[in-house]
Order: sequence, then structure tokens, then C-alpha cells
Amino acid sequence: MNRTRPTVLALGAVVVLALGWLLLQLLDSRGVHLPPVPWAVTAALGVIAAGVLTGGLVVRAYLRGKHPRLRGVHAARLVVLGKAAAWAGALLAGWYGAQALAVLALWEIAAQRDRFAPALVACGAAVVVAVVGLVTERFGQLPPPSDDLSPEDAIGHHGAHD
Repeated sequence: MNRTRPTVLALGAVVVLALGWLLLQLLDSRGVHLPPVPWAVTAALGVIAAGVLTGGLVVRAYLRGKHPRLRGVHAARLVVLGKAAAWAGALLAGWYGAQALAVLALWEIAAQRDRFAPALVACGAAVVVAVVGLVTERFGQLPPPSDDLSPEDAIGHHGAHD
């Protein structure tokens, strides 16, 4: 599995931001406005970030030999969870960023202005999820095999075949 590159995530976020903004402009031209982003979204993203980071710390401890009860397959799943969180966070950041950006065009309307802060905070929380996902994915990176071990022995040593 290749490591996720932050630049690719940023590109995904920008594409979703642009497409989301266009969609919101189209809806606005038809008189349709989305409801404000619930504050519960930010709370849920915070819980997700905390859970993924906790899993990443467990994987890091496992690879350092400090969590021997963890099986290699579970460590691999936590790394994949980190990759998924990075992508989900980036794409959600684009979507909530588009909502915050769309409100700027309607800033003179007080009811629309009230939608800005929740969308911007949710965008920031989604960025945190993306960063935590990248960190978790990095925590699971295996060190290069040493010269005295074959690549298969090194992988087996870290439990990737469990």
C-alpha cells in the first residue's frame, strides 16, 4: 500500500470545494439554501479524530514492541483506517469549505451569515481528521529491513502476515 501524499489530499479537497461551491451556487439561483451545518458534525469529527489517533498510537506502540497483544492484521487495519480518515477528512473539508465560501456571497443577509461559523469550524475539524489520518498512516510504516534479515523475515517479524 502506497502512502497517501498530502498534496493529493489537498487536490481532492480543492476539487470538492470547487464542485461544492458550483452546486451551492446553482441551488442558490433556484432559491434553495442548505440548512446550517449542525454543531454535532464538528463534535463527531472530533470523536473520529480522537479514535483514529488512539488507534495510530496503538500501532506505533505495537511496531516498537510495546503492545505485543495486538495482532499484525489488526495493526494493518488501523493503518488502512488512517488512510480512509485522511481521505474522508480532506473531502469533507472541501465540502464544508464550499458551504462557508457560499455564505460569503450572501453575507448581507443575517440568516445566511449565521451559517458561516458552523461551516468554517466543521471545515477545520475535517482538516484535523485528515491530518490525524495521515499521522496514523505514517505510524504504521514499517522500517526498512536490516541487512541481516530478508524482506520476508522483516515483514514476518512485525506481524504483517498474522
